[in-house]
Amino acid sequence: MIEPRGALKSFLDVRYGTRDGSACAELSWEGHEENDPSCGCGWAMIGTAGRLVRHFYIHNGDDSAFVCERG
Repeated sequence: MIEPRGALKSFLDVRYGTRDGSACAELSWEGHEENDPSCGCGWAMIGTAGRLVRHFYIHNGDDSAFVCERG
C-alpha cells in the first residue's frame, strides 16, 4: 500500500480510448506537488467487478496506483 505524501494540484488533458478491451481515460497533467512544479501522465478505467482502477506517473519521480470500489 502506498501512503499519501502530500497534495497534488493540477490541470488535466484527457483523451478517451480503451485499455485491455475496457473503456479508459488517458491523461497528462501539469501542476504542483507540495508547491513544486510537476507534470506527468496516467490513466483510469473501470476494472473487474466495477472497480475504478487508476495509475498516475510523475515525470522523473514517483508513480502511484489505487483501486476504488463501492462500499
